[in-house]
Amino acid sequence: MGLARTLAVTLTGLTGHIVDVEAHATQGLPGFTLVGLPDAAVRESRERVRAALSTCGVTWGEQRLTVNLSPADLRKTGTGLDLALALAVLGARGRLGQSAAGALGRTVYIGELGLDGSVHSVRGILPSVQAAVAAGVGEIVVGQEAAAEAELVPDARVSAISHIGQLVERYGGRLSEGVAAAVEQISEAGRSAPAALARDDEPPDLADVVGQTEARQALEVAAAGGHHLIMVGPPGTGKTMLAERLPSILPPLEQSDAVTVTSIHSVAGTFNPVHGLITRPPLRAPHHTATRAAVVGGGSGLPRPGDVSLAHRGVLFLDEAPEFSAGVLDCLRQPLESGTVTIDRVGGRASYPAAFQLVLAANPCPCGKAGGRGLECTCTSLQRRRYFSRLSGPLLDRVDIQVEVAAVSAADLACPASGESSAVVAQRVLRARRAAERRLAGTPWRLNAEVPGSFLRGPDGGLSAPLSRRLMSALERGDLSLRGVDRVLRLAWTLADLEGAEALTLTHIGTALALRTSGVRP
Repeated sequence: MGLARTLAVTLTGLTGHIVDVEAHATQGLPGFTLVGLPDAAVRESRERVRAALSTCGVTWGEQRLTVNLSPADLRKTGTGLDLALALAVLGARGRLGQSAAGALGRTVYIGELGLDGSVHSVRGILPSVQAAVAAGVGEIVVGQEAAAEAELVPDARVSAISHIGQLVERYGGRLSEGVAAAVEQISEAGRSAPAALARDDEPPDLADVVGQTEARQALEVAAAGGHHLIMVGPPGTGKTMLAERLPSILPPLEQSDAVTVTSIHSVAGTFNPVHGLITRPPLRAPHHTATRAAVVGGGSGLPRPGDVSLAHRGVLFLDEAPEFSAGVLDCLRQPLESGTVTIDRVGGRASYPAAFQLVLAANPCPCGKAGGRGLECTCTSLQRRRYFSRLSGPLLDRVDIQVEVAAVSAADLACPASGESSAVVAQRVLRARRAAERRLAGTPWRLNAEVPGSFLRGPDGGLSAPLSRRLMSALERGDLSLRGVDRVLRLAWTLADLEGAEALTLTHIGTALALRTSGVRP
């Protein structure tokens, strides 16, 4: 009879949980029992472990194996428990040295096993290693492919391996000459594999946009305050170009945000560790046929992050917004307000951060020619209203800036001077954000778009009586809702920060009202 214990990590959303993997071997009918609420991928690890250990010359023999994953009431997901499970089995069967027991119980093992015993990377390495470091684990063993990602975590003692036979030899086990040669060959191949070169692709530059002075100003205001934006205009006016260049004028991500964004992309399987932490604000632009699960998150088993989470601290761009299904658009309301999304499925519940800037682009009508004079438009007024009504009022009410994008004229094309570059605009955006941070020091908010209306309308919000009367008149006319009043105040403070002003003026309020109420009228 033998008993061994190793450590692993399972993820619930971005939260990692340390799992005690306990293996018990006793004489009896040969069998393998896995308990502790494993999902299908974890249950299938039995066969992967059996095949991997057989390549190392280890067979089940006449023993009954029981493996417990503790805590037993926590659902275990993914294939990252393979390596810890295999070592626990080896320890329980007495195939490791006597000194291995202590090392096994102090080390976290994260990796998927191949049938030849090779160790592969899995999703979510970064948050898993973070959880291990936070739990005070002395050493973390991962696959060679995941070493670069694991080493991004500060204070992490990471060991990278290519084959489980390397651990067998490290812990005093014996391998046959043929198996040892195969292990060495796989290890050499893993170490000599050429690393992908890190890319440093420059984002599209705002200088590429011809004309569109008002739309460029709206884009700058949106970047400075973290505001949501909708652009309405005929095809070919540059709406997509403007949206794609919004990340280029946003400041680089702070360290904490960079770690969170990278963790989300690691869980989703879209992160390349060769490029290091994600420091640029991400841009996600799903197609209008995307499902709720793709945009918000979901899937079978434990929910996966969707585009709203992958765009965290970045931009979520919905081109041809009225073509998206009403269910997808309405699902955006809650993350727009809270900055998080919680997904409940049969496999469990997962919460992911979703503090993104929403950018919508829409045509004014089905034919797209209703902008400007609209002389070529063939749509009836009923068709226009029906088309634009696909964007619900509650959703549009949460969008701070609503601007009309006019067609580019021949004079704009003939003008030799190009617009300002992204680098120039980014400097002004950064100064405005620094001004907002100084003004909001001592509060839990960093951006004007995050400040609640109760604060803006309160004694510390800087709202004078004349400014309040201007807003109340717009409220009485029905031009604004109460949420709209709060968002106009947020825009006004962003405009003041861009100008370097210390207090709000009627000019700021008027400009904010124009940015808020223009451009979305079918």
